[in-house]
Amino acid sequence: MPETKVVLTEKDLPTHWYNIQADLPFPLPPVIHPGTKQPIGPQDLAPLFPMELIKQEVTQDRWVEIPEPVRDLYRLWRPSPLYRAHRLEQALQTPARIYYKWEGVSPAGSHKPNTAVAQAFYCRQEGASRITTETGAGQWGSALAFACNAFGLESKVYMVKVSYEQKPYRRIMMETWGGKVVPSPSPETRAGRAILAKDPESPGSLGIAISEAVEEAAIRQDTKYSLGSVLNHVLMHQTVIGLEAKRQFEMLGEYPDVLVGCVGGGSSFAGFTFPFIQDKLSGKAEALRVVAVEPTACPSLTKGKYLYDFGDTAGTTPLIKMYTLGHSFIPAPIHAGGLRYHGMAPLVCALYDHKIIEAVAVHQNPIFEAAVQFARCEGIIPAPEPAHAIRVVVKEALRCRQRGEAKTIAFVLCGHGHFDLGSYQRYLAGQLEDYELPQSAIDQALSLVPKVT
Repeated sequence: MPETKVVLTEKDLPTHWYNIQADLPFPLPPVIHPGTKQPIGPQDLAPLFPMELIKQEVTQDRWVEIPEPVRDLYRLWRPSPLYRAHRLEQALQTPARIYYKWEGVSPAGSHKPNTAVAQAFYCRQEGASRITTETGAGQWGSALAFACNAFGLESKVYMVKVSYEQKPYRRIMMETWGGKVVPSPSPETRAGRAILAKDPESPGSLGIAISEAVEEAAIRQDTKYSLGSVLNHVLMHQTVIGLEAKRQFEMLGEYPDVLVGCVGGGSSFAGFTFPFIQDKLSGKAEALRVVAVEPTACPSLTKGKYLYDFGDTAGTTPLIKMYTLGHSFIPAPIHAGGLRYHGMAPLVCALYDHKIIEAVAVHQNPIFEAAVQFARCEGIIPAPEPAHAIRVVVKEALRCRQRGEAKTIAFVLCGHGHFDLGSYQRYLAGQLEDYELPQSAIDQALSLVPKVT
């Protein structure tokens, strides 16, 4: 039997992040100041982010060096393994070869520390003593709590209320690393109080939690704000995933035909696929298909509009051009909390708009069906977020069986589901609902998007 696991050594740990902006055949739309409606400058972002991250957000350099203290912490879990899913292939009776890049080996159990460690390092380097952030399912919040603890920083996490209640062990994980966690919307901020006044039972959303975290960071000089997805520098930090995967496929003497990843804000998807998309953009891999998978309950790419919108619910962030469902949109309480965001990373949106990548939306019950099948074949219980990718991988593999095509399909398994067992319990008991966002709800939220020419 061919190899099951491809393992790199510490000497193979990337020394630089890959910046896809250097290779785009088109410019990204500028980020707009919500007051002046003009492109923002570094001074507009300085209250929230350290200057080095602001520079990384706009740099056109193809390669950005990873600081040695960051690489040193990466060595706790990186490089991560690439697995061949032999047993899943056998169960599907497919000639396709299925591989997955396993990011659940990090201390926080997901891909999120790849950027959390970098952001905490730069915030400490610039003299901050605290970081505020938001978290949906808790993967990002726990990663930032881990990173802040490593660099001697305080962390304050606004956790979407429905996930705070569904996933108590994520909160305990953050608190174990010294983080302070509050359910969002909360009475601690003006944005939170405004939401609670309208709806005391609000389940919360990533947009609301972002509003609260940004508000607190903006009024405290000792505090910076960190975002776990969406922004260019965040996606760039995640490219260690794809850079390692490319090296692993080289060792195998293979190259993927199809890449698949889940998308909420876009960070794990981008981190895995961007180093391969570099080949697609250069003409080395023109036939490569890259598929982004999102929930039908929050279909930003497949049903949203490509417009300028706020990144948060309260309308305090700069305006970015992205596929959006409207910043006032409150998603259904699906268990993939990390995918409950109204927008999408501008880089991912631009690639989708230019038809360089594809996007599909899937229901909640089918993704758990695929997750259970994967767990019973491969042993790993996936988080609900990457289970979206698994669902599409299974479909692609079955299509290969029908057509007799021995394609190589690869996906990023960006986190384990050990703290999501409540959702598995509901699925196994037949108690999960499938949510499909009605067009009327999308139209209503989009009617409130600011007009930017």
